[in-house]
Amino acid sequence: MSKYLISLPIASIAIPLICIAISISLSPWFNIINNALSDLGHATESSVAPIFNFGLSLGGSLIIITATIIIARMSKAMAVSMTLTGYGLILVAIFDEVYNRFDRLHFWVSTIFFVFMSLSMIIYIIITRNNIKRVSAVILLIIGFISWILHLYYNIPPGAAIPELVSIFILIPYYIDIVLRSLKKSP
Repeated sequence: MSKYLISLPIASIAIPLICIAISISLSPWFNIINNALSDLGHATESSVAPIFNFGLSLGGSLIIITATIIIARMSKAMAVSMTLTGYGLILVAIFDEVYNRFDRLHFWVSTIFFVFMSLSMIIYIIITRNNIKRVSAVILLIIGFISWILHLYYNIPPGAAIPELVSIFILIPYYIDIVLRSLKKSP
């Protein structure tokens, strides 16, 4: 059964990334330096919004399923934080940039998503006993924070896509690691 369960976390990573890649490829106006990924999901201004938002919502749902079925075997705290991360991703898809007209709702749900991702990394650092993995996670988390500080306070880069992608790609190896370790634990 464990060999079939691995398809859940793989799909939870692959589906949103594939939908993002497809959306970018179909949007000649999109510039990774000047745009946020969420610009692709703007329901009234992006023709690829259905692809983009579908990918995020399905990916978020699969993260929640992975957290409750697999990660909970290893760590309840990590399962909760990844469930919140998955839910945050769903909220980013639901409350797309159209909702920025309403007290910047999209900005706040995006912020919550990235905060939950950071919380998941911090929990990973706390529960991991492997010092090499722990130190690498700390270094990468710091790099992620620096990418956001450069963007938010110095407008480097002007769009959020790069810090968004940095944050996503930083979490992926540790998400996979915790899933693999969880699958090794008996249910």
